[in-house]
Amino acid sequence: MSIATKGRLSFPGGIHPPEKKDLTCESPIQPGPVVTQVAVMLSQHIGAVCRSLVRKANMVQAGQKIGDCDAFVSAPVHSPITGKVTEVALRPHAVMGRSPAIVIEAFPDNPTKRTHFKLKDGFDVNNYSAEQICEAVRQAGIVGMGGAGFPTRVKIEPNPRLPKKIMIVNGCECEPYITCDYRIMLEWTDEIIAGIKLAKKASGCPEVIVGIEDNKPEAIEAMNRALESSGRSDGIKVVPVKTKYPQGGERQLIRSILKKNVPTGGIPPMIGVLVLNVATCAAIAEAVVEGQPLTHRIVTVTGEAIARPGNYFCSIGTSVGQLIDFCGGVTQKSARVILGGPMMGIAIADLETPVTKTTGAITIITKEQMGKAKFTRRQTACIRCGRCLQACPENLNPTKIAHAVKNNLLDVAEACYMSACIECGCCSYVCPANIEITGYIKTGKIFLARQKKKIPQ
Repeated sequence: MSIATKGRLSFPGGIHPPEKKDLTCESPIQPGPVVTQVAVMLSQHIGAVCRSLVRKANMVQAGQKIGDCDAFVSAPVHSPITGKVTEVALRPHAVMGRSPAIVIEAFPDNPTKRTHFKLKDGFDVNNYSAEQICEAVRQAGIVGMGGAGFPTRVKIEPNPRLPKKIMIVNGCECEPYITCDYRIMLEWTDEIIAGIKLAKKASGCPEVIVGIEDNKPEAIEAMNRALESSGRSDGIKVVPVKTKYPQGGERQLIRSILKKNVPTGGIPPMIGVLVLNVATCAAIAEAVVEGQPLTHRIVTVTGEAIARPGNYFCSIGTSVGQLIDFCGGVTQKSARVILGGPMMGIAIADLETPVTKTTGAITIITKEQMGKAKFTRRQTACIRCGRCLQACPENLNPTKIAHAVKNNLLDVAEACYMSACIECGCCSYVCPANIEITGYIKTGKIFLARQKKKIPQ
């Protein structure tokens, strides 16, 4: 490996779980299933939930806005297909259990097929004003596609109180199994660069750093080549960072590249930093140049049990079950279906759960893998070894928080900065006593939110 693709930049803590990316890293992006029905969730982002703009029996066109909200922190949703609204009803949601969705049935004689746009020669960022870019991003319903789902317009819009001094583009796909962003960096490179330039102009950031883990030398080289061929680099550079989990967390990436800490409970703009995912940047280019809303995304369908693992360009609203069937179904007894990866993903019980804007992967865990997993073995008492403290990338005391939750001492857990936990799972991974520390912390956050009446009892 050349020096240009070897990363030294890192953060304290973290772990090195098996990557398992060989299942899909060489699989080019392929079209997903031609869907007959989609369920477009009205809540696919951080912030206010959209209200439905359509009713049962309404006809909708592909790309039509079907849900919106006047709140500043929100993002509209659009129909990925042309068809008829069959109902507006509750559907399975990975986080909220059940949530309102608009169910659309495609016209059987006119299935909607869509391919990703390719940037034409002659793209010039100077053809677009900052206001035009922000408005296009808002109308397209773009949110952070790395998993958090924060409305992108809110991120890139200039704020005189919190001026943005540097933009970091996150190309670190640290979660095991997932390769959707890696394939985007190889195949949609020009679109990413165009999106970066558009976001840079809209936000007013004078400098951009693209951080990519050094286990992805092909992606680093592809991004560098695209920068060179696009003409002026405009203050954009690609920086390799050390491969370590959770390098893809925005707080960890900022620490690695800039050696700065985001304040506990704060956000990156508080220290003048804007962070965008590579897939989000590609979506920005599509929205601004083509006027295309965010109705499709790349989903990695992976795991030893899936017949045809790969990276698929899918309609948002496609059910998990339909996507698994499209990939040939499962070949072994599966024990768990996870939206996301095995470290931070959420296990689902209902395969009717639809793909959303933040669904980067579907991972199938086999019964054999679960049998070997440490949490299926007997838990023992905490031996105060301190491994969870060493692994925690947020410099917390995870075991103290977990014990406080276990004993219903939520005030103690809160005093130990439970809310600062990013739920990466590092502490649980290294625990020799097989204690699901992250699970206790997640539970504690729910109990605390109910206690403060932020969520229903």
